[in-house]
Amino acid sequence: MSEQQQAFIQMISNRLGRPMPTEKPSHPFKGAPAFWKKYELDLEQRIELFRDNWAKAGGHSHRFSTMAQVKQFIVDHAQSLKARQILQQNQPELLALRLKEQLPTCQVATWSPGNRDELISQAASADIGIALVDQAVAHTGSIVVTSSGNTGRSVSLLPTVFIAIIPVERLKTRLGEALATFDGRPRKQFPAGIHFISGPSRSADIENDLTIGVHGPGVVFALLIG
Repeated sequence: MSEQQQAFIQMISNRLGRPMPTEKPSHPFKGAPAFWKKYELDLEQRIELFRDNWAKAGGHSHRFSTMAQVKQFIVDHAQSLKARQILQQNQPELLALRLKEQLPTCQVATWSPGNRDELISQAASADIGIALVDQAVAHTGSIVVTSSGNTGRSVSLLPTVFIAIIPVERLKTRLGEALATFDGRPRKQFPAGIHFISGPSRSADIENDLTIGVHGPGVVFALLIG
């Protein structure tokens, strides 16, 4: 520590009426307390809490038993919106829905690393983006999606409407549970990005005026399966 820094800290100590510290304070606690790490809700409680917090953030949620029901919801919603473009992640569960066949008048594109620039442009004009999420968190009302070669960030960021499909077994109680799944992963297996989404895009940085959908989708759906 330089003399100037010492003098500055000494001045603060004098004004506080206590001696200048010579050693850094101890930090006996690290991370969340033990009781919180043990806290866990059962499945139905997690689902109820997630849906409640998701709704408070402005999101919509539905629960289905099968992927066939999810497909029907997407088809019905796309038709009601008169959607012209849909962009989906390159995930086996989504490809199995065969949305191109169900929506012949709609351009359905799948993210792929080979034509990234073209797909980003498509995402910006897409009516709907669809992704199967990696995880969801009940206590924060958030979904967790990762980006990689086959799962572009633009799918959940740029379309007007975003539809997140959540298998209920991926729903965690606490945020720490979701983060723990990334601990210890080899560097090569780590995603390019880890993204947390809690409802639609919300911005109030101009005159404290809340605006929806400026920096991301203005309408978001969480479709829980199970």
